Amino acid sequence: MGQEILPPSGGDDDHIQPVDLKAALEQRYLAYALSTIMHRALPDVRDGLKPVHRRIVYAMNEMGLRPTSAFRKCAKIVGEVMGNYHPHGDQSIYDALARLAQDFSQRYTLVNGQGNFGNIDGDSPAAMRYTESKMTAVSELLLEGIDQDAVDFRDTYDESNSEPIVLPGAFPNLLANGSSGIAVGMATSIPSHNAHELCDAALHLIKHPDATAEKLVEFIPGPDFPTGGIIIDSRESIIESYRTGRGGFRVRAKWQTEDLGRGGYQIVITEIPFQVQKSRLIEKIAELLIARKLPLLEDIRDESAEDIRVVLVPKTRSVDPTILMESMFKLTELENRFPLNMNVLSMGRIPRVMALNEVLKEWLDHRREVLQRRSRFRLAAIERRLEILSGLLIAYLNIDEVIKIIREEDEPKPVMMARWDLSDIQVEAILNMRLRALRKLEEFEIRKEFDELTKEKGEIEALLASDDKQWQTVAWEIGEVKKKFAKATEVGRRRTQFADAPEADEEAIQQAMIEKEPITVVISEKGWIRALKGHIADTATLTFKEGDGLKLAFPAQTTDKILIVTTGGKAFTLGGDKLPGGRGHGEPLRIIIDMDNDQAVLTAFVHDPSRKQLIVSTAGNGFVVPEAELVANTRKGKQIMNVALPEETQLLVPVGGDHVAVVGENRKLLVFPLAQVPEMSRGKGVRLQRYKDGGISDVRCFSIANGLVWEDSAGRTFTKNKDELAEWLSDRATAGRTVPKGFPRSGKFAG
Repeated sequence: MGQEILPPSGGDDDHIQPVDLKAALEQRYLAYALSTIMHRALPDVRDGLKPVHRRIVYAMNEMGLRPTSAFRKCAKIVGEVMGNYHPHGDQSIYDALARLAQDFSQRYTLVNGQGNFGNIDGDSPAAMRYTESKMTAVSELLLEGIDQDAVDFRDTYDESNSEPIVLPGAFPNLLANGSSGIAVGMATSIPSHNAHELCDAALHLIKHPDATAEKLVEFIPGPDFPTGGIIIDSRESIIESYRTGRGGFRVRAKWQTEDLGRGGYQIVITEIPFQVQKSRLIEKIAELLIARKLPLLEDIRDESAEDIRVVLVPKTRSVDPTILMESMFKLTELENRFPLNMNVLSMGRIPRVMALNEVLKEWLDHRREVLQRRSRFRLAAIERRLEILSGLLIAYLNIDEVIKIIREEDEPKPVMMARWDLSDIQVEAILNMRLRALRKLEEFEIRKEFDELTKEKGEIEALLASDDKQWQTVAWEIGEVKKKFAKATEVGRRRTQFADAPEADEEAIQQAMIEKEPITVVISEKGWIRALKGHIADTATLTFKEGDGLKLAFPAQTTDKILIVTTGGKAFTLGGDKLPGGRGHGEPLRIIIDMDNDQAVLTAFVHDPSRKQLIVSTAGNGFVVPEAELVANTRKGKQIMNVALPEETQLLVPVGGDHVAVVGENRKLLVFPLAQVPEMSRGKGVRLQRYKDGGISDVRCFSIANGLVWEDSAGRTFTKNKDELAEWLSDRATAGRTVPKGFPRSGKFAG
């Protein structure tokens, strides 16, 4: 049994190495996780792009597909990206490319597409052989300075080319366009924002580097989705999300009512939440309509063309549009939550969740570094040109001697270098001069260029030496972007608005989501519950399991709340529409609610929030509880009366009138003012009547002016007026007097 299992011999056993499986799996999984995090799913905080998007934009730039140039087939672009930079499936590259061109997916598109690039209904783009594209102004801004050593490059996968590690990113792309992705063990979800607002916040951050996320929310009030919509979160919640980098935004569809005359109206939805497919949304609403989950809605129509126009027809003209829409928001994707998880690659290397101010700060630091690198690149180019120009000037001053050396010497280069102390580059420039450049005018042009470049060199050196000047330049660049995407322009206009959710009655909304139908609630002795359709007057026809019988049955509506109170003093709430149907014997209550095994159903009734109940235990303790306090929204229910076995909750009677009549098992009656019983939401209660032995039998609330009424077993009614009750009138917690003549033997007020 304990024999070691060896791999079958293959003849080259020398190369077999035992490996710890756990270590091998850990190592490989970590490599996969890192690859997914770094090179696939998380965007870089500096340019807001994932590698596939960066490669697409860079490849289009290399192909010369500027905004002003002609369109090219997407198949050609995908081929370039796949062959040179991104060795993955062509379909995944095309999907990423198409998404960059969709104005309902991207707030500021990076690709200008021509052809069918999909739509908000969720239809796919046409095949890449049919569609064409080129860059947009936003892509151009992201690439600005790429050929001026603005960023580092690395070898491509086959080392035949090089690609940028990050783009210069003159546009605040991460926050402007947002991003979402799922890596291994981490995910990112960033909504899009308004570029004008981002530029304002960035300019404030340049002046006040310590500005907090709370301060920046004054400039960036929240996301700006491509599809518009209305954000209904509170300002505090938005600030908290931006401060921590985690949170979410509740986005609602934009709607208005259209008057149809004669008091009729219809609701028109013109904007839907971001990333909600319109066709799927309408399908879902239609399904709910068929399932009768939207009783206030008559019909839904999609009248959209270029713009969204979804028409909702109410059941009747008296339906409140706000309540109808609130019920729609609860049940459908007309209200959606967009999560915020600003998990990005900081410095291009470290994945971490960043706050709003940190994201903008890192983008600004990147812009400053790009400015420094571009300035040094320009400075080096100027210095090379100045060197050449100074050599040319020497040649003009000694033109006759230069011509003589060139004509007479076999190797004029070393001679000229020695004669005027010139560098190799300068002599090359002189020897490459054309004869037509020997005009006097040319010398004047060279001096002019030399002076201009010298001045520019001084300015760049001053810029590189001064932090303030660098930030001023970065601010000027951001100001130019802000002008291009200002809110006054069509592309820069804010699309998503802010509003508080209307204060609608929760109860009314709940009612609006349930079809109102009459039912009869039936509960058996052993705790089985069911709801029969319609109001059934004759309960004698009901059937039960063997050994079981009817405990109680009462009429209700599907929109009602049914309150169930147990002998353990607990209250539970069930929706009339949620009860098991009337086929068979229903279901045991213990399955539906968490009822203890040693407890039974005391009573059940339709909830009336305006009513109060008097709750009494077997020991004769009781208190008044408002019915609203009995409502419990969980399976666990709500403890109302504190009782411990062998004591139980025995009675629950509606409160009315001004006096309480209590009768004990000892057949003694006590009448006292209702005001002596306290009103509580939970407790043990106070003693209603004192007993030597036994407990309470029955209790009734009544108005003393009308007298105390009871019925005997034969159905006869007895009434005792105030004067006749004088001998039983006393204070709470006294023993009472023997019941009057004619009182039922059962000890109950109702025979």
